[in-house]
Amino acid sequence: MNQKPTSKRITQQKIGYSALSLLALITVAPIIALGIYILVQGLSVISLEFLTGFPSDGMKAGGIFPAILGTIYLTLGTALFSVPPGVAAAIYLSEYAPDNRLTQLIRVSMINLAGIPSVVFGLFGLGLFVIFLNIGSSILAASLTLSIMTLPVIITASEEALRSVPTEFRVVSVSLGTTKWETIRRIVLPQGIPGIITGVILGLERAAGETAPILFTGAAFFLPMLPSSPLDETMALPYHLFVISTQVPGMSIDIQYGTALVLLTFVLGMNIIATVIRSRARARRQW
Repeated sequence: MNQKPTSKRITQQKIGYSALSLLALITVAPIIALGIYILVQGLSVISLEFLTGFPSDGMKAGGIFPAILGTIYLTLGTALFSVPPGVAAAIYLSEYAPDNRLTQLIRVSMINLAGIPSVVFGLFGLGLFVIFLNIGSSILAASLTLSIMTLPVIITASEEALRSVPTEFRVVSVSLGTTKWETIRRIVLPQGIPGIITGVILGLERAAGETAPILFTGAAFFLPMLPSSPLDETMALPYHLFVISTQVPGMSIDIQYGTALVLLTFVLGMNIIATVIRSRARARRQW
């Protein structure tokens, strides 16, 4: 027999809902306010010359095109070195690896690695790629360092996405005569794509906004020309923003906020693209 909620329970429910709404507002409001403030402060310097020009006058004038291009190079390099092995490792852990202490240790290690400060990854990349492997300070060394930092996020998120696919899908597929790999490739992976994309974008967004790893491995204070190969150094938006905010006396505050606005737009653009792809993939999902 159904019982109608009492007035006391309704009041408690309203109080709980109001408290949750207030906490959500307290969390989101500062972020929105910060975004609006950066937009207002930096919009005045955004122009075609600012986006396509080179820094000049001791970086106090001109544009930030080399930093934008360098950030794109580093993000693409990070994706190249982290997404394929990250998704492959997630497939192994989710579909092939036995559930024993070793795999549990690997999962715990992935979680712990995701929480390591980025400066530690930067020092590791400096020691391994720049010095030991003699790659030198370059786009390649920075991309490899960022990919190591990004891998735990991609592996963890991708594994969870694959494990969330209902087991019935696998059972039915195998019962129809397909191999395990065919089941993974044709059934499990397509159904887990939304979660995989989420993990990939979260990892790449972190890589695009990091300063410490590229400071040790590939970022330059200023370059008079664009990089011509992966073995060249590059400018990048996070490091460029750090430099003009702390190392250039008399720097215009508008240029600082304009650079921050471009970096924020770059990251939000990645989010929007991922959201569109994820929404379309979820629309085709069968559960």
